[in-house]
Amino acid sequence: MPNSQYWADAYIQKRVDADTAIGRIRSGQRVFIGSGCGEPQILIQKLVEKANNFSGLEIVRLLGRETVSLAAIADKTQDTNLNIRSIYLGATNSKSLTKHRRFITPLNMSDAPGLFTTRKLPLNVALIQVSSVDDFGWMSLGISVDVTMAAARSADFVIAQVNPKMPRVMGQSFIHVNDVDLLVEYEEDLLAIPPAVASSEAAQQIGNHIAKLIEDGSTLQIGLDAVSQATVQTLSNKNDLGVHSQFFTDTIMHLYAMGNITNKKKGLNEGKMVASMAVGTPELYEFLNDNPAVNFHPSDYVNDPFVISQHNRMVSLNVANKIDLTGQVSAQASSATRFAGVSGIPDFVRGARRSPAGKSILMLYSTKETKDGVESTIIPALREDLVVVPRSDVHYIVTEYGCMNLFGKSLQERVIAMISIAHPDFREALLEDAKELGFIDSERTLGEASRAVYPVRLEQTLELNGQKVTIRPSKPVDERRIQEHYYTLPKEDVLTRFFCQKTIFARAEMEIRSHVNYVNDLTLVAVVGEFGFGRIVAVAESMKLDNENMAEVAFSVSEDFQGKGLGTLFLKKLAAAARENGIAGLIAYTIPSNKAMVKLFKTLPYKVTTLYEDGDLLLSCRFNNLVE
Repeated sequence: MPNSQYWADAYIQKRVDADTAIGRIRSGQRVFIGSGCGEPQILIQKLVEKANNFSGLEIVRLLGRETVSLAAIADKTQDTNLNIRSIYLGATNSKSLTKHRRFITPLNMSDAPGLFTTRKLPLNVALIQVSSVDDFGWMSLGISVDVTMAAARSADFVIAQVNPKMPRVMGQSFIHVNDVDLLVEYEEDLLAIPPAVASSEAAQQIGNHIAKLIEDGSTLQIGLDAVSQATVQTLSNKNDLGVHSQFFTDTIMHLYAMGNITNKKKGLNEGKMVASMAVGTPELYEFLNDNPAVNFHPSDYVNDPFVISQHNRMVSLNVANKIDLTGQVSAQASSATRFAGVSGIPDFVRGARRSPAGKSILMLYSTKETKDGVESTIIPALREDLVVVPRSDVHYIVTEYGCMNLFGKSLQERVIAMISIAHPDFREALLEDAKELGFIDSERTLGEASRAVYPVRLEQTLELNGQKVTIRPSKPVDERRIQEHYYTLPKEDVLTRFFCQKTIFARAEMEIRSHVNYVNDLTLVAVVGEFGFGRIVAVAESMKLDNENMAEVAFSVSEDFQGKGLGTLFLKKLAAAARENGIAGLIAYTIPSNKAMVKLFKTLPYKVTTLYEDGDLLLSCRFNNLVE
């Protein structure tokens, strides 16, 4: 039928029922089915009913809900009637994911549309779902543009289910009546998924860690999983966020409604939330209908690392299910992460990293339950698992025990970083495995850090002379930076701190300061610069004395940060932490000429006692002895 025909006449002529439409499919053909919650349910239902009439049919899909099981037919007929080629692993059922792994086609999402349009994977038929036609003959692919647009444009024969309940979504989502071969008018509820909910304390802790990394004006890509959604919920105090994401979810809608998302500072497509697929509730689909704040585009645009990298402060948020000590990431599909796979994760990891001030963040629970008990999700090495993100691309890793920046780190540094955010029950074993694998010096120990839980509550960020300074407890990965701090101190400051002209600051000595348990031993550091690469400009140490319930404290501040109040802030924090941990008071040894230390101690609200011991000055105070 010529495309010059008036579209309204063509529409009438192309209308058929679902049985007639599916009857046009022939054995041996390759059939694409529309994706996710936009899958044309009535067409799939009729295809399944007629499955026994086919042989050698290949079904191509991105992501399906398996409302009617094509996979079951493939299993029953041993792939004779039909076979499935899936870019995602399909349904949310964990047993189905494992059983149907043979269907997966590992592919970056940005490459999938080109597979169809270049005819490297030619499509004979495309089954899609569209909105009602507008006054100009255009229909929207609605909540499923992703690879569906490329399939509809490149297939030899296109069958569209016209559903009035499909929202008319703006952007590059429209297909014309003249470009469709058959139209099946059938109204039914769109597939819906309730918002992913992660109510666990671990999920909340992960979200809190990540929220500290996300700045105002960031552009977000958000995964479908519950942990990602919990993280987004922690962003309610952020401003001028933007969205450029493969998936559009209810959580994004809620942040937009609260005003946290404005899309004003994206740097690309400003004023628009950009995605390629929506997965959520009927309320979400209603929100998308004719909404000028939302543009949907195909996956070869949304997932293109070059496009992603053009956004300001692009942040990708994705979930892994296993990470090894060197940073290799497995993110295969599982029931816990809903839909996953190779998919869009590598695209966004690389695109976000190249963005100005961008961040790629991968999160995971530190443990998972198995039939044999609980196991660590941080493992010595990935062997049988699919590596989705290579170690060279990994940026931030977050568990409920903390956040680490692996970029630019040596294998030895990565091992210490990964172990420090692993579950405490598995840290010692991971250290021994790392030694056996040659990733770390055989003399290394975790010391007090083996069972320590990082006290986030002690973190504080302030501004000094226009520069952001983060005060926080030390971490095992700080060992080298603490060492660098001591080596840069002036000679007189070294003398004041160590009572001698110390010239060697050995690694083992630095371990004592960085591998602490945060209760009996606590080291606080002041850091300036990028997370994971910052310079330590001050160190404050507190160590409980064995023979009495007192903590000895000591301080050092880089020359360019002296006189800015860091010492006072450190001392107050050490005193508060000591009191909280049941310690009776503080003591400090210094040289008699160190008037600054005496003055510093007297800023506390406790009576200070001064004594001289062997030429040194001993300062002490007890928390139950307040200044009157």
